[in-house]
Amino acid sequence: MEISGSSAVVVGGTGGMGEATVRRLSAAGAHVVVADVNDEKGKALAEELGIRYLHTDASSEDDVAAAFAEAATLGPVRISVDVHGGPAAGGRLLNKEGQPHKLEDFRLTLESYLISPFNVTRLAAAAINKTEPIGDTGARGVIIQTASIAGFEGQIGQIAYGSAKGGIISMTLIAARDLSPAGIRVNTIAPGMINTPAYGQAGDQLEAHWGPQIPHPKRMGKPDEYARLAVSIAENDYLNGEVIRLDGAFRFPPR
Repeated sequence: MEISGSSAVVVGGTGGMGEATVRRLSAAGAHVVVADVNDEKGKALAEELGIRYLHTDASSEDDVAAAFAEAATLGPVRISVDVHGGPAAGGRLLNKEGQPHKLEDFRLTLESYLISPFNVTRLAAAAINKTEPIGDTGARGVIIQTASIAGFEGQIGQIAYGSAKGGIISMTLIAARDLSPAGIRVNTIAPGMINTPAYGQAGDQLEAHWGPQIPHPKRMGKPDEYARLAVSIAENDYLNGEVIRLDGAFRFPPR
């Protein structure tokens, strides 16, 4: 698929991996809409790159639909990347006092990391489906979701987050099959330890802790490595229904 001239929505586009993806897509010639809740950073990024920013709560049907509607005014909507964050609750199934994990905390985490991504995916599909297919291939576009290696081997205390990310992993092939008649591909990136600017000075401490544990290369990942993979997925028409780990062969230990 040709990125240049296509419209793309990046939900969570002001975060580390999101911003890197916005920059890569914009450099490739896409008309990008940054959809996020960090207005200050979003507006600054839009002004710098000559793109659009729209305040977007990923859990809101109206907000997400508006972001894709905005993208449609710029060109054919063919690319959706969802890398938004949100509140997440940690904790064991039973704490040291024998109290069970709070149900409301589990619900909160699933709302942020599974239900909201589903909301983005379904609305992205509806928007891309309105776009004319490319030539005689029937291809319309691609949806890229973001999981985590915690969805495969979550650590102790990650039962809520790991369940949410595991849900995205399970969603990928089903969504790809569901959307095949529409010519819409669905793929998921499952990052490992990515050192984003959000960590600030703590990023150095995380690098010192996690970097030596990564088999190769012995460092945390970079946001641009996520972005480069997202662009590659968008360009490769035969990549569909796949979950790609981006983790330097790292596997989470139990704790």
